[in-house]
Amino acid sequence: MDFSYPVSEKLKSKKIIDLLFSEGKSVSKYPLRLVYITHDFEENVPLKMGVSVSKKHFKKAVDRNYFKRVLRECYRLNKSILTTNLDTKYCIMFFYQTNEKLSYQEIEEKTKKLFEKFRKAVIQEKN
Repeated sequence: MDFSYPVSEKLKSKKIIDLLFSEGKSVSKYPLRLVYITHDFEENVPLKMGVSVSKKHFKKAVDRNYFKRVLRECYRLNKSILTTNLDTKYCIMFFYQTNEKLSYQEIEEKTKKLFEKFRKAVIQEKN
């Protein structure tokens, strides 16, 4: 299993991010939310992912950066849930949407459930 998070998997394109917000579909598992679209990008990776933590909930950049690091780490360790049996390329934005400071273990549990929910949603769309 590959536990890396290379630069090629990082979502940085302003155009794609705007497209995510205008046309993206969403799944959520409180307090996490995943917005996704299918997109054919040049790199040979199954998905591109970005993270976001609201300034409204966490005024201090230190707190926002901490939760962004936690979200990236949860993605890195559990991305196999997302990438198994994926035949379409996806762009994903991963949000932390509460002002509660949950522990790493709680966030990781919610992440696993959210990724499973995403897989089910993708399978339903195909059928």
